[in-house]
Amino acid sequence: MTTTNPSAPLAVTTPSEREIRVERVFAADRDRVWAAYTEPELLAQWWGRGNRLDVERYEFERGGRWRFVEHSDGETHGFEGRFREITPKDRIVQSFEWDGMPAYVAIDTATFEDLGDGRTRVVTVSQFHTPEERDGMLNSGMAEGLGQSYVALDALLART
Repeated sequence: MTTTNPSAPLAVTTPSEREIRVERVFAADRDRVWAAYTEPELLAQWWGRGNRLDVERYEFERGGRWRFVEHSDGETHGFEGRFREITPKDRIVQSFEWDGMPAYVAIDTATFEDLGDGRTRVVTVSQFHTPEERDGMLNSGMAEGLGQSYVALDALLART
């Protein structure tokens, strides 16, 4: 399966029965993209599709916890996890749990590649316990939501 949004080129594939792979290139250098992913005041401006986002907890260190609550259309959507690995400007590995699928935890590995021309490729691979959990996430609208978040990230990167 591949999903591409022409206004924000987002490639979503399923390389195995338990994985979702998302690839996106941003028109910003790796330092700026890394900052947008790791500084709570910047994360709050794009992570929740550009909607109001409360960063309830953010301990950006190995073993640290995070929790975000997105507010949209009179609803709230909570997300949380723990950081497993942080290699500055290169890689973040964290658990991810959405309140809409409680106790279904994925492990997300995001890598940041400097393309050398002022652009950065971000690849995130999410691994699930079962194919059914992966399919549940795919069917939740995650690709559309992530695409909207990345459009908000484009706007943030254009302003900074």
